[in-house]
Amino acid sequence: MGLGALHTVSLSEARTAATECRKQLQADIDPIEHRRALRATKRLEASKAVTFDQCATSYIAAHRDGWKNAKHASQWQNTLDQYASPVIGKLPVASIDTGHILKILEPIWKDKSETASRLRGRVENILDWATVRGYRQGENPARWRGHLDKTLPKRSKVQEVVHHSALPYEQIGAFMASARERSEMSARALEMLILTATRTGEVIGAKWSEFDLEAASWTIPSERMKAKREHRVPLSKPVMALLKNLPRIDGSEFLFPGTRPDRHMSNMACLTLLRRMGWKDITVHGFRSTFRDWAAEQTAYPREVAERALAHTIKDKAEAAYQRRDLFNKRERLMQAWAKFCAAEAVLGSNIAPMRLVKT
Repeated sequence: MGLGALHTVSLSEARTAATECRKQLQADIDPIEHRRALRATKRLEASKAVTFDQCATSYIAAHRDGWKNAKHASQWQNTLDQYASPVIGKLPVASIDTGHILKILEPIWKDKSETASRLRGRVENILDWATVRGYRQGENPARWRGHLDKTLPKRSKVQEVVHHSALPYEQIGAFMASARERSEMSARALEMLILTATRTGEVIGAKWSEFDLEAASWTIPSERMKAKREHRVPLSKPVMALLKNLPRIDGSEFLFPGTRPDRHMSNMACLTLLRRMGWKDITVHGFRSTFRDWAAEQTAYPREVAERALAHTIKDKAEAAYQRRDLFNKRERLMQAWAKFCAAEAVLGSNIAPMRLVKT
């Protein structure tokens, strides 16, 4: 154990320090660990001037580049500004306790349970970051399991899960005919989304480099998938035709560029198109449910094939361990059948009119 440099510590001071270390050893105290603890305490005292808002700003800046959604950072900042900052924003991060967290969450836990749940997770991450950086010590007061779950009711108990409104599959043919008549690029994006049963972010963020038109496949990289796992999508004939007719914009790698070539289309573009078409009671994400209902009720394909088409993860770990293939060939036939069904404009039932003639 070093006691200091010779030019700053005199011989008598070194002897005094050495004697103190020996006394600590006799008392079963490791002098090196004791010195480290004193330094950590001093750092913690100095960090008391570091507020929660400062930690939140640093955390968001550190993780911004790793978030796949460009709006993620603003969503974080907005929820923290609205709910957390008025309560703990100016407080030293080292002094935040469970009482502060409950003061933030309790007023919105029942009426805004989804927002409250996300907010809790964000505060927990920031406090964990502050602990790693040495700005605070001890347990995280925003931790859910084994802590806040003993005080706050489960989210499922205070708010019923609301599923995305979906179009009945009997009407999908008329809907697709109506969409094909529109000239907007968002209409082409919506067509592709429906025919591939993918998510909005996967379609609007699609890049030409992800497509193998010879093999009629689209490989979505793991960083753009919800499950963080690469997903291969078989391309039906109508999707191939759609891709071949899409214009390629100079300087843009995206199939559906935004107002700037280096940006993709807004994630609200397809929903806005639905509203312009007069459909206010369905959502874009709901078309995945339309596909799933059709696959279950109108085809004989096994459940796992349809689930793979939706890129859903297998929750049963044992089943997932054995089912490692992506069932691409079967999904290829399934998506061809779906495309054929979407192209059929026949209306089932005399009381249903084609959607392009009726707006709800």
